[in-house]
Amino acid sequence: MIKKAAFLVMVCSLVIVSGMAVYPRPVMAAEKVVWQEVKSEHFIIKHQGVPSSFVKEVVSAAEAHYRQTMSTLGFTRYKGWTWAERVKISIYNSRQDYVASAHNTWSGGQVNPATKEIVTFPSENGFFDSILPHELGHIIFREAAGFNENIPLWLDEGVAMYQERAKGIGADGSVKELIKAGSYIPLAELDSMALGAKTDRAVVDAFYNESASLVGFLIKKYEVYRFERLCHELQKGRWGMVALKKSYMQFEGLGDLEKAWRKYLNETNK
Repeated sequence: MIKKAAFLVMVCSLVIVSGMAVYPRPVMAAEKVVWQEVKSEHFIIKHQGVPSSFVKEVVSAAEAHYRQTMSTLGFTRYKGWTWAERVKISIYNSRQDYVASAHNTWSGGQVNPATKEIVTFPSENGFFDSILPHELGHIIFREAAGFNENIPLWLDEGVAMYQERAKGIGADGSVKELIKAGSYIPLAELDSMALGAKTDRAVVDAFYNESASLVGFLIKKYEVYRFERLCHELQKGRWGMVALKKSYMQFEGLGDLEKAWRKYLNETNK
């Protein structure tokens, strides 16, 4: 059994590395470099002179992912990110510049949901389809659900993974394969898991696929306002049976949720 670790998102920046999340040291103070700045309705893009065409593409993609994620999670009445509340995306010219700025050597990007900052570089594969929507998913979810350390990792990562279109769509099929292979992680165990650098890759993959599938089930199967209500309960510091039952009335606890999810997987895409 992997013991649950304290959630450090308020003091550390989250690093997404090939589907694995860890919490390294905080992002360091701004380095002595010349930054250019482009502002849009919801974002402030800082860069070191990367091509303007790429910056425009980042702005367009970020705004599109923002609107899509807000709609998907049911946050249509949310006040949004404007003026001083805009998200800051810092783009280094290359991996070398990114690493030299005191970031680690193996990540494609870092996000700090508490300060609404994303740090990355343009050469990273999957930036527009994977890294950007994933990181924005973390920020949007944490703004709605708060930073209570009792929020399970599967829910936080499941929301972020679900924003990656291909991974979100393919998660259900992957979980079915896990069940057939006997590699499925029961929800009671998933709910208490923390991941680390030594966690077996197969376990990491199972964790992320199950997390994305479970979040997708909560959003697709039930009225989306229920997920918004769940976030509201989390914001108040609740989790477990209390938050779940208040948001999804038929679930008395994790056992009921798992049973309904497994039934949904069995009935879909046969």
